[in-house]
Amino acid sequence: MDDLCVVCINFQTPDLLEVAIESFRKFYPTTLLLLVDNGSKDASTQKIRQIEKKYAGCTSSLLIEKNIFHGPAMHRAIDMVRNELVFFLDSDTETRQGGFLEKMIAEFASEKVYAVGRIDTVNKRGFHSDKGTPIVLSPYMMIRRKLYHDFSPFEHRGMPTLRNFAAAQRQGYVLKSFPVEKYIAHFGRGTASRYGYGLGIRGKVDYVLNKLGL
Repeated sequence: MDDLCVVCINFQTPDLLEVAIESFRKFYPTTLLLLVDNGSKDASTQKIRQIEKKYAGCTSSLLIEKNIFHGPAMHRAIDMVRNELVFFLDSDTETRQGGFLEKMIAEFASEKVYAVGRIDTVNKRGFHSDKGTPIVLSPYMMIRRKLYHDFSPFEHRGMPTLRNFAAAQRQGYVLKSFPVEKYIAHFGRGTASRYGYGLGIRGKVDYVLNKLGL
């Protein structure tokens, strides 16, 4: 899996990060891994250094000075790695079964495949909807890095990947469904439940407008 790098972004949840990485390493002890810290002010940097030392040679880090939020941090990570494929693993996850990376990589046989993972459909505000834009859920998704910059960058919003995936599909690229949730438990809103999304009034307006169907 030389063409793959796994990226995990952390913001002030070293306890969750440890579970995410140690459970992943049980099945993939030597897979390339980039740990991104998003400006944490707690013990996160120390925890990342410990993980780097324990898995030296296949683990590196990117320490961002201030919190630029999840979407932009994903963007920074993509700019840093040089592997063909990038797998994003949220810090509030626990890997419970191996074999998924190999199967997801195999889904990229066609050059038209841009991303692989669990697919949901969301509306223009990024909320789940029966009609709207298909996206691959970011807690455990794999993308083809060389195509990423052809589309809108991941951004700071409730669904940071929405515009990127929408642009990719408009240009004829494909999102492929894979049941990664059978291999990885995502506990949901681990960082956000402690620190929020940092969206301010914009996030509240989007929530209200979505409830109103606008």
